Amino acid sequence: MKIEMLYLLLGFATVLAQGQSTPPQPKITGVLTILTPKPGVTVEQIMKIMPAEIRATVPLYLDGKIQQWFTRGDGRGVIFLLNCKDVAEARALMESLPLSKENLVDEQFIPVGPLLPLGILLRDSPTNK
Repeated sequence: MKIEMLYLLLGFATVLAQGQSTPPQPKITGVLTILTPKPGVTVEQIMKIMPAEIRATVPLYLDGKIQQWFTRGDGRGVIFLLNCKDVAEARALMESLPLSKENLVDEQFIPVGPLLPLGILLRDSPTNK
């Protein structure tokens, strides 16, 4: 079973266990942001802007806005876990960076938060009875 399906089933189990007809909304604690070069953008174009991009992202990391950052394993861009309250805040942050200003990257924003089904464990624990 794929892990995504497992989480989906766990989410439904949480809804059923709580007697709710609609799933609870997760608390957003960050935004996963994926940047990939736009089709037709060359490595040379990216590398020309990269020094300015690094100078702009390091302060964001040191200020805690970028919690984690990764290079994609397939070499097609980067992934940031941003300390932002919503996608709008994350988008504004990313669009202030040189690669975005030069319209060289596509951006994906995925709000993330704690795994909701874990609440079942706390609710059903002996200390909560």
